Amino acid sequence: MTETQIPLPGILRAHEAWLANSRDGHQADLGGMTLNDQDLHGAVLSRAILTGARLLHANLAGADLTGADLTGATCAGACLQDANLSEVAIREANFKMARLDGVRMLDASVQQASFRQVSARSASFHHSGFYDVDWSGSDLGLAQFYHARLQHCSMAGIIAEGASFHGSKLDHCNYSRARLDEAQFLRAEIIQCVFSDASLRGADFRDARIRGCDFTRAVLAGARFGGAQLATADFRGANLLGVRELTPAQLLQSRSDETTILPNGSRGPYLQYSGAEKPR
Repeated sequence: MTETQIPLPGILRAHEAWLANSRDGHQADLGGMTLNDQDLHGAVLSRAILTGARLLHANLAGADLTGADLTGATCAGACLQDANLSEVAIREANFKMARLDGVRMLDASVQQASFRQVSARSASFHHSGFYDVDWSGSDLGLAQFYHARLQHCSMAGIIAEGASFHGSKLDHCNYSRARLDEAQFLRAEIIQCVFSDASLRGADFRDARIRGCDFTRAVLAGARFGGAQLATADFRGANLLGVRELTPAQLLQSRSDETTILPNGSRGPYLQYSGAEKPR
């Protein structure tokens, strides 16, 4: 009997035995299988092969997918709440509108994948790498991207209030129209990212290295920039009212114009010795 003919519960039991180094076990290979709407909550699929698997609207809540290969998988609309996806390999996969609240995705490698309109509140993505990943329209409130690497990712229109990008490297990512109030960017390296029309009220950029970023028309009221390296940032049309710890040197290296609201409430452009860097 081939694995595709073995009932799914039998495949899962054999996989658990394989993980326990039993002679009777063997690695689950669910590659290319159609598992739409399957109830796999709490399933142990660590190091399983799921390449090209179709898991539309499947229930994988609380499942252990540590080290699994999800290349080319379709998980649109799936429930992965509180699942463990640490060390997974995801490439050219579709997770659109999946539920990832509370998920753990540590040290994962994700490339050319769609995570559009997912819900991933309070999810943990520590030390993971995301390249060419589309997160647009997703709810990432309180999500943790501690020391993660995001390159060429679309974060347009995300809701990520209170999210943390502490120590992360953000390279050529698009955060336009994002809601990032109270988000943490401490010690992050932010290179040529777009934050146009974003809400960044109270965001924390202390000790961040920011190069060539577009903050046009963004609202940064009350944000913090202490110790940040700020080179060629574009603050035209931005609201910097009450922004703390901006220095004359930082503002002189950035672009502002008459549509910029400076920390003291006056209109730009910023002029040296004007004192406009000091909030009221």
